[in-house]
This record gives sequence, C-alpha cells and structure tokens, in this order.
Amino acid sequence: MQNNSQNAEFNAREYFDNIYQRSVILEAKQLTQSFKHGKTERTILNAINLKIHKREFICVIGPSGCGKSTFSRVVAGLDPYTSGEILVDGQPILGPSPERGMVFQGYTLFPWKTVKDNVMFGPKMKGQSHASAEAHAREWINIIGLEKYENQYPHELSGGMKQRVAIARALVNEPKILLMDEPFGALDPHTRQKMQRHLMDLWQNIDITIIFVTHDMDEAILLADRIVALKANPGEIKEIIEVDLPRPRDAEVMLTPEFKKLRQRVDYLVHADEDELDPALAELPVIPRMTKVSSQK
Repeated sequence: MQNNSQNAEFNAREYFDNIYQRSVILEAKQLTQSFKHGKTERTILNAINLKIHKREFICVIGPSGCGKSTFSRVVAGLDPYTSGEILVDGQPILGPSPERGMVFQGYTLFPWKTVKDNVMFGPKMKGQSHASAEAHAREWINIIGLEKYENQYPHELSGGMKQRVAIARALVNEPKILLMDEPFGALDPHTRQKMQRHLMDLWQNIDITIIFVTHDMDEAILLADRIVALKANPGEIKEIIEVDLPRPRDAEVMLTPEFKKLRQRVDYLVHADEDELDPALAELPVIPRMTKVSSQK
C-alpha cells in the first residue's frame, strides 16, 4: 500500500496544472451524432465539448447507451458525426488514421497470421520494407513480453496474450492517441488486474495519450487522470472528475478512504438516472410463488 510519505509528496493541484499546461491533442466542439430510423431521430452524442491534453489518461464511463463506444469510434474515424467538430492537433478527423490506434474488447487479430505478422501488418501497410516492419514488430513484441510466442497463432494464445498483441499492433504505428473500448472486459479478474498494471507501465514510459472506455468504475479510478462521466438519452457530459490519487497506483489503493470516496461519487454519476433510463427498473413486479422449497425455516 502507498505509504504516508508518498501521499504527502503528491500535490494533486500541481499535477493537474501541469497536465493543463500541455498542448491540447484532442478537442471536441459541440460534437453531436444522431441517426434516423424511419420518422424517428435518436441523438447518441449531444453537444460534447471536451479538451484532452497530451499524455493524459482519460477514462470514459456511463450507463449503457450513453454513447461511450460511439465517442471512441468517432475519434477513431470509424463512425461519422452529424455536427460539431472533432480535432486532433487542430486538424479535423476525416476518417481512420494510424495516428489513432484502436483496441477493442473482442480479439480483432487476424487468425491466419502469427503474432509477428499481426504486429507487422500496420508498418507494412504504411510502406515499410519487410525488414523494417519486422524490426519494429519485434521491438514491440519484446516490450509486451511475448518474444517467445512471436511465431504462434492467435488461437494458441490466452485472452491476455491476445490483448497484448492487439496493443502492440496499435502502438507499432506510433499513434498519438490510443483508443481502448472495454479492452479487458472479457478477461478473468486476475488477468485483468495484470493487464491494467501492464497498461499503466506502458503509458508511463511512452509518448501516448489514452482514451479508455469502461463500465468498470474501479478500473476507471485506478487508471485515469480524469474520468469523463456521460449521461444517456441523449449522451452528454455529466461531469469530469479529476482522480487526485498519487501515481503509480496498484490494487491496494482501492482500500484507501480516498479511493472509496471517489468510488461513491463515480457510482452516483453512473447509476443516479437508471430509473429514468429504464423505467421498468422502478416497477419490478412481485414474483409469484412457484415452488414449495423455501428459504424460510
């Protein structure tokens, strides 16, 4: 657990002032995305205004249907938007680009390619020679600790290994922004915890900004500099929370009063409007008795 001297040395205001002095790498201005189905129109994202600074770690949370994944796909250039602007280094996003790497929850590796060939794919698409692409791929395979598995295929890897390969495949292109949409959602708790630590180590040692979508509130607090909490119907920014906990963080920080206080705040933001989002939750029926077995003595 982090000791008192570590906490005493951490100045949250100074930490965030330093972040806000960095250049803005991503900016959303009145970003809105709607789609029509017949005569009805549904707004997924509504007038999103957000500035993300270089080397920030941002987590995006919110109830189901709030537009978390839609926002990440718009930033990745995979989905269009209706109005407003979304800029990277002041330039509008017009489609996918290697400067914005994407890691999904599902294992999106090419099943017919080895680990090395999967990681080489991006550099080769950018026009690098086979030798150059292979050298870059090996560098990242070593960084993620899978050099012994470079000639294996995805079906021969565990879930955690597959996601490490997916991260390496995104980072080998040297993106400015790494977008991660529920990347650890399918992993068991132990592997998930190890992947969280590995991701924090990567982020602290390379020049990358991370936008991480998650429904796991503990994960968001453990990883983020700031948490962007969205509300649904329509998807709007409800609050942006500065996570004023010292870094580096580990799982034991979750036992501290400071973490628990943040957890209560985040939990309220995510769940406060659940009845409004799904009125059926407020009117759950009484279950009729259909068994003779009772929990009552």
